[in-house]
Amino acid sequence: MPGERPRRAGSAGSGGHIDSSGHDESSRMHRLWPAAIIRTWRRGALLSISAALPTQAIAQAVEDTGISVGTAEVMQAAVFAGVMGAALLSAIWLIRERGRTAAENVLLRARLADVNASLQRSEALLNLRDQRIVVWAGEKSKPEVVGALPAETGAPEDRSSFLAFGRWLMPRSAAALEQAVTALREKATAFDLVVETHKSAPLEVHGRKTAAHILVRFVSLSETHRLAARLKLENQRLSADRETILGLLDALAMPFWVRSADGGLKWVNRAFAKAVEAENGAAAVRDGREFLGSQAREAVAKHQAGQAVFEQTMSTVVEGDRRMFAITDVAGGGGSAGIAVDMTAAESIRAEYERMVRSHADTLDQLTTAVASFDADGKLVFHNQAFQKLWDLDTKFLASAPDNAILLDRLRTDGKLAEQPEWRRWKENVLNAYRSVDPQEHWWHLPDGRTIRVIANPQPKGGVTWVFENLTEKIDLESRYNSAVRVQGETLDNLAEGVAVFGPDGRVRLANPAFSTLWGLDADFVKPNTHVSEIRAVCDILTEDSPWAGFVAAVTGFDDERRDRDGQAELKNGNILHYAIIHLPNGQVMMTFVDVTDSANVEKALKEKNEALQRADQLKNDFVQHVSYELRSPLTNIIGFTELLALPDTGPLTPRQRDYVGHIGSSSSVLLTIVNDILDLATVDAGIMELDVGEILVDSTIRAASDLVTERLREHAIVLDIDVSRAPKSFNGDENRVRQVLFNLLSNAANYAPEGSTIGLTCEMSAGNVQFSVHDDGPGMAPDVLDTVFRRFEPRSNGGRRRGAGLGLSIVKSFVELHGGSVRIDSAKDRGTTVVCQFPMVPAQARAAAE
Repeated sequence: MPGERPRRAGSAGSGGHIDSSGHDESSRMHRLWPAAIIRTWRRGALLSISAALPTQAIAQAVEDTGISVGTAEVMQAAVFAGVMGAALLSAIWLIRERGRTAAENVLLRARLADVNASLQRSEALLNLRDQRIVVWAGEKSKPEVVGALPAETGAPEDRSSFLAFGRWLMPRSAAALEQAVTALREKATAFDLVVETHKSAPLEVHGRKTAAHILVRFVSLSETHRLAARLKLENQRLSADRETILGLLDALAMPFWVRSADGGLKWVNRAFAKAVEAENGAAAVRDGREFLGSQAREAVAKHQAGQAVFEQTMSTVVEGDRRMFAITDVAGGGGSAGIAVDMTAAESIRAEYERMVRSHADTLDQLTTAVASFDADGKLVFHNQAFQKLWDLDTKFLASAPDNAILLDRLRTDGKLAEQPEWRRWKENVLNAYRSVDPQEHWWHLPDGRTIRVIANPQPKGGVTWVFENLTEKIDLESRYNSAVRVQGETLDNLAEGVAVFGPDGRVRLANPAFSTLWGLDADFVKPNTHVSEIRAVCDILTEDSPWAGFVAAVTGFDDERRDRDGQAELKNGNILHYAIIHLPNGQVMMTFVDVTDSANVEKALKEKNEALQRADQLKNDFVQHVSYELRSPLTNIIGFTELLALPDTGPLTPRQRDYVGHIGSSSSVLLTIVNDILDLATVDAGIMELDVGEILVDSTIRAASDLVTERLREHAIVLDIDVSRAPKSFNGDENRVRQVLFNLLSNAANYAPEGSTIGLTCEMSAGNVQFSVHDDGPGMAPDVLDTVFRRFEPRSNGGRRRGAGLGLSIVKSFVELHGGSVRIDSAKDRGTTVVCQFPMVPAQARAAAE
């Protein structure tokens, strides 16, 4: 029936095979797929079947069966057939895809299991307690830290602390690791390092870079590897220290060398190479150039045979100069090493210091102020002669270096210090200078009436220098000065001369009553602080030609030149005042006025007399020069003929004639000497004498002068004692004039020295000058004689053997002053005479005449 076909057709359409699990495939599809997908699948199946089965075929099949069907039924059958075909094809395709998917899922599950197992193994390896890895996934990504290191290494667990390598690695290791990591990340430079932690644990660090990652692995080492790593680190440290030390030694300015066991040079620095004139240290080692000589090296080797360290100062030639070096050479098992320190400058400074100390000691020894130095222990180390004379102490006692406290006790015992109420406290107060940093000053009033100013000056290295200044005379002079000031004040007030002193401001500082009296001023007008212009206003009307304008200019400083001057002022009352303007220190000006009214009348007569005296003096000089020149020529002839008569070839002479000829010759020589001296003095006075300056040998000059007086000394058994131990070898001057000076001094001493006595001639350096001293034990000279000793033509016997012309000391003074020197005489009655002449080492200038 038509109504049943659909159901059959539906039954046929829904039939399908049963899968291996006993479930219908379509029912499974219904369970698996959504309803919309199923409906779409069914429509497609029907369309496919309808397309696959043509309508004629279906109709033909129906006709063959003898069943009567319509067109609609045929179309339904065609659609059903198409749907069934499409369903069959889809089922086959789905079955195949499902199988392939299942196989892929099984393969993926197996691979996932392998990956999980590999990951677990990697994590297990990475999480071992003996390594830690730092991983950078990209150039700018943050590093990952995997793994851990043993706690004994000191590596922190925290990621940020671990990446701060400087916190847990030694500075040298941290710096090396930072540089290596930077090179790895920027240049892909692999590295292998051994680093050391703060706990002295060595770690191996390996750095590698892959295509996608940068890895830095820290590995804790086994005991054997740790020992090897420590040795490697120690080797690196020692190598670095060696390079540093060698660099330092090479930079030193002191020669340094290292020798091998056989004594050959192994290494030298640049200073060594420079000293031996080698191109560099390697060239000096290659050529075997030695710094020390063979004898010095043998001495070093011989010493080191018994002792490893050799220390001694030796000399060697460097750059053509011989220098002193402090050599230190240390021998070891594998060779030796040495260094040379240039001590030339130090030795020079030490010698200069010793010379300076001796010079200071000599200088202090010449002072009249007593000086004594004590060391830090209070022992006496230096004293000058003034100190010994001041306290009159025994030389042996001072040479024993007494303690300062013992010295004070000795002075107290000898009664040279005043007794103190509390001696111990007083002495402790004095000795506090050793504990003070500032100089201390004391005043000691000695029992003999002297007053001593004592200055204690602490030294930087300990010890105290004591200066004892005898101020007895100074205090006495101050007292007398104050008395003199008072007396002078009284004297000024009672002087007949008018005196007025003005300050720089032009106001009166001092004026005596005579000033007001001479100028006819009121006594109350001229008083301190009165200005000079007020005095001028009054005095201008009292004079004919007032000089007060010049006075005001001099007082107020408006003078072009600040110089003293004098003159006369005539008052309207007929009085004549002589004034003098004297500039005083601190800008003050003193004016003095003298009433010369009475003396003005005789002034002209005095001038005329003075002019007459000058003409007489000039006449005397002309006469002396004329007579001297006129006498010299006849005397030369007389001496010549006398010597000719004394010759045997002239003819025989009787003893009396020969005696007469000898007296004539000696008298003529004396007269010629006097004439020559007069000529020399005339030349000096005329200002035309010139010195022939040259080098003067002290020994030969003294010998030449002494030879001239030998006969005279032998005649009276007088001994000449010459002391030139402190004299210079030579100095500059006119040798003939110096010899003439010494001859006159020795002749003068021989004339006054007693029979059988000794004349002393000493030459020494004094304050940069050459000093000649001639001493005789004659009767000496009284003070009134000393005032005229240098005057010409004033001979004095004064106990001498013969009376001379009185020119000897005058010539001495003239010639010494021509050299720029000075002459002084130290003499007193009954204690001899000493004449001291000082010559400069080099004359200031070759002057034409003494001024």
